[in-house]
Amino acid sequence: MSELQTPESQFIIRTFPVGPLQCNCSVIGDRLSGKALVIDPGGDADYILALLKELKLTVVGIIHTHAHLDHILASGEIKAATGAPIYLHEGDKFLWDMVEEQCVRFGVPKVSLPEPDHFMHDDQDLNCCGGVAIHTPGHTPGSISFWFEEYKTLIAGDTLFQGSIGRTDLPGGNFDQIITSIKERIYSLDDEAVVVTGHGPNTSIGHEKTSNSFVRA
Repeated sequence: MSELQTPESQFIIRTFPVGPLQCNCSVIGDRLSGKALVIDPGGDADYILALLKELKLTVVGIIHTHAHLDHILASGEIKAATGAPIYLHEGDKFLWDMVEEQCVRFGVPKVSLPEPDHFMHDDQDLNCCGGVAIHTPGHTPGSISFWFEEYKTLIAGDTLFQGSIGRTDLPGGNFDQIITSIKERIYSLDDEAVVVTGHGPNTSIGHEKTSNSFVRA
């Protein structure tokens, strides 16, 4: 598990791999208000819920960078336990509806998910820690990154990785779109910002702008 915080900060982020495909799930919270977001709960619901209890945080939203199965498998369990609404970009509703088929394709036990409560849109306020949703299509049509400007933190999902980008050969993927999303939306943010990726280690926007072999500034 990784944690980004400063001693005086009310902002807390815990990121840890979950589920059969080891997606990076993040719990982001505000110590003062007690509000939290769960981002990409791709499995291990019991662990996520125990962490929320330990941190004394109340979930106000279960949000998703996209709807591939490894980022959504535990969403129903988290909602059932917390009552928090599920948010998704409408562009990925077709993938959400195909979760059982996705499970079969990847040899994962089937799950059934409730319908999303709300569809997210570009520049939407996340109502927690000053976060904003940024539509970054390409990996999937409804891929979203979550930007926390005050804390210089970007949750990029499977759009941008350390030294790489998300694959675009799955249904709805578009190579030209993902390049545009990274260049125009992500690379316009603070170079010092930490990028929490969908799998693997964190990176920074500045580092990727100069060294990413797929898309440089």
